[in-house]
Amino acid sequence: MTRKAAFITGGTRGLGKCTAEALAKEGFDLVINYRTEHEDTLPWIRNLQNTYNVKVQLVKGNLSNVQECKSVSRYVLEQVPHLNVLILNAGPYIVERKKLVDYTEEEWNELITGNLSSTFYILKTLMPVLRGNKGRIITFGFEKVESAPAWMYRSVFAAAKTGLASLTKTIALEEAPYGVTVNMICPGDITQDWKEKRIDQAKEIHDSSKPVGRPGTGEDISRMVVFLCDDNSDFITGSIFHVNGGQDVLSKSYEKL
Repeated sequence: MTRKAAFITGGTRGLGKCTAEALAKEGFDLVINYRTEHEDTLPWIRNLQNTYNVKVQLVKGNLSNVQECKSVSRYVLEQVPHLNVLILNAGPYIVERKKLVDYTEEEWNELITGNLSSTFYILKTLMPVLRGNKGRIITFGFEKVESAPAWMYRSVFAAAKTGLASLTKTIALEEAPYGVTVNMICPGDITQDWKEKRIDQAKEIHDSSKPVGRPGTGEDISRMVVFLCDDNSDFITGSIFHVNGGQDVLSKSYEKL
């Protein structure tokens, strides 16, 4: 059986970490990009390798930096010829609520490069191998991203992700003849520790803010990732999937105005 491999950006924490665990369970070798070292990362990597008998590599790089983005992509190209899944999970985000005029040029460049331009540099490098392996590409957005909604105090992040949504759909059309699928997942309000928790843990908690009545988890997202990466999901491309428990997340943000 031909081995499969996935490259996950921002894969040592949060939704990326949960996604890495899910793909390892499916037998994927992993290349995991990270920006900041964490004390428990190496033990976690060893556990993935021992539990699922997969190869896991770490590659450090700030994808908001163009040169580092290019060097990370070249490393993956050279080291992982069996790459067939690309998970573009990393996306810088500024928690502080700001109007557009209050953002600095550095913040603008970091958010636009990390959330949008990095996709260009990564795909310019890795698309040939993804074409050869009929790959799966998954990007991440936010609620209603396909309609270019207003998002007060998140203008730069929203602009980058809105552009990424259009890019996702366009690449899906361009790469369909090569058997490559490209889809976007828009997680709902999955916060803090819940990004790395399981569905069975969430079912024990009541959350009245969610129409489904429970918090969202990293597993809710990783299950969608695994589904889209399946060989038989080749008919699904150019789509944007909202995994939010039915919650109107943007309306929640407007309540703080």
